[in-house]
Parts: sequence; structure tokens; C-alpha cells
Amino acid sequence: MIFSAKGGTMRRIKNYGAIDQFRLIAACLIVAIHTSPLQSFSETADFLVTYCIGRVAVPFFLMVTGFFVLAPYQKSIGRNSRQAEQASLKLGKFLKKTALLYGAATCLYLPVKIYAKQWNIGLGGWLKEIFFDGTFYHLWYLPAVLLGCLLLAGCMRLLSPMAISLVTFLLYLIGTAGDSYYQLISQVPVLKMIYQGIFCISSYTRNGIFFAPLFLWMGVLLANGKVEMETQKAAVGLAVSMAGMLAEGYLTFAMEWQKHNSMYLMLIPVMFFLFELLLGLEGVSAEIVRDLSMCVYIIHPISIILVRGMAGAVKMTDLMVKQSLVHYLLVCLVTLVLSFCTAEGMRFVKNRT
Repeated sequence: MIFSAKGGTMRRIKNYGAIDQFRLIAACLIVAIHTSPLQSFSETADFLVTYCIGRVAVPFFLMVTGFFVLAPYQKSIGRNSRQAEQASLKLGKFLKKTALLYGAATCLYLPVKIYAKQWNIGLGGWLKEIFFDGTFYHLWYLPAVLLGCLLLAGCMRLLSPMAISLVTFLLYLIGTAGDSYYQLISQVPVLKMIYQGIFCISSYTRNGIFFAPLFLWMGVLLANGKVEMETQKAAVGLAVSMAGMLAEGYLTFAMEWQKHNSMYLMLIPVMFFLFELLLGLEGVSAEIVRDLSMCVYIIHPISIILVRGMAGAVKMTDLMVKQSLVHYLLVCLVTLVLSFCTAEGMRFVKNRT
């Protein structure tokens, strides 16, 4: 059953088990982005698998937030005060939880920054990291989702769904030009000057202004909107659009247009078809998988440090670190063990309170 995006009812399916299960896959793809598992075999293969296919991970988590958190908020606009209050409380709870997680993760990685002499960057540097770049290299997602949610929540109060779609797409287009196509567009002096101004505030355009809003909004539209697709058609669409994204990624990589490689134009249809496919698949939901995926995301840089340390201690650096696939698998193993223990500890504390 499907309904309209404005004032409709969220689509009804039996469960979201496939969404939950893909959370862990997406988290492992994020680990791959920071370990380059195929680098020892082929730079091109590693780029295509890690920095093209792997780029579905972060948009997936953004769409999950849009689907489960922002969609009820959008649906409550114009409804009775009780529904609006409940949706606002849900959004506020998510923002508070994410902000607390960001603060805890910042404290967790502060000793690493101090050890690496990366902490003495001045007030301007800290503000740039806190609001855009992330206080450690993988934490940029947290301020991005916070800023993106706030921006989108404001848009929902002021703009129509069509206008929001246009605004978020244009922001993403601007961001993509400063990401995978930057070296190309920077040949135009005026555009180069504009983007240099942007990079004074945020080191990359994959942030809460240019990157996050579109995928958050796509999650809202798929929850409250009229689009619903057969699983087979979604699978075909995913295969075709993924092939297009691989071609786009390879082109921008080979032509050396990239400043970064988080944003592709073909990533938009890839995420649409991927999410539609997951929504149509049956699966078993498990709360621990949600906690586990979050822990994998937060903890995996610590695991990289631990694996490197263990490799040096047992004099097996060539195998455990330099062999990229072995390194990736070891980091995943250590991360999953630490994450499972952390997730179980969180559940124990939650059940006791």
C-alpha cells in the first residue's frame, strides 16, 4: 500500500529486517574505506570496490535516519498537536543522542589526536572540525547528520516537498562539483574562488549542507511517498545504476578530477534502488545489529591502531598490515569483537536502568 508524501501514511511492510541486516554490511564498507582491502592486488580494483561501491554506506545510514526519524516529523506537520509533539520529541531525542555520541567519540579519540600532535589547531580549526570536518577523520558523519536534520526540518516547515527536492538536489550538485569534479570545475577561475571560500569553512563538500540533506530527504520520500517498486525491478535498477556509478567513478578517477570521492551523480539512483530493494526483502530484525553497526563505525579506527601495534609486536607487519586484505579482515575481526562487547554492555546498562 502506498500513500502521498504530504499528509499521507508511511508505507506498510511486514518488517525492516533487510534494512537492519544491511546496517552491518554498510558499517564494514566504512571500515574498508579506511583500510583499502584490495590495494595490494590492484589500485583500480580497490578504487572501484572501496571508493565507488563502498560509497553507498554513508548515504544508506542517512536514508535510514530520514525514513525512521524525519518521515514521522514531516508527516506530523499540519496534524493535531499531539502527533506533532510526539514527532518533534522523537526528532529531538535523536538529535540529542547523536550529539552525545559525537561528544563521547570526540573524548575517546582526543588522546589519539594529542599523541599525533593534531590537537593544537586553534579556535578556528576546532570550530571547523566540530561543525564540518569531524573531530577525528571518520567522525564527520555525526555533525553532518545533525546539521542535515536541522536544515531539513526547517525546510519542511517553510517549503513544499517539490521545493525541498529541488533545493536538496541543487545542494548535492554543488557538493559533487566540489568533490569528484573539483579539479575539472576549478579550471574556471570564478568557480575555483567560490569553492576555495567553501573549503575555508569545511575541508570537503561532503558535509551537512551539501551531502546529507538529499539522502535524508530521499529517506523521507520513500517512507511517506508514492513510490513503491517490485523487488525484481529494484534489483535491475540497482545493477544498471551501479554500473553507471562505477563508470562515473572510474572516469573522474582516471581523469584526475577528484578532490575527494564521496559524491557521484549516479549515487542518487543507486541509493534509491538499493533502499527500494531492501524494503522489498524479508529479513529478521535484531536490535543488537543496530547497536553493533554504530559501534563498528565508532570503534574501527581504534582497531586499526591495535592491529598495527600487534603486528609490530609479533614482527608480522608485512602480513598483518602491508597485505591489505589480511589487514582489513583483521581490523574487521577486532572491531566486531570489541563492538559486540560494547553493544552487549550498552544493552546490559539499558536493561538495568
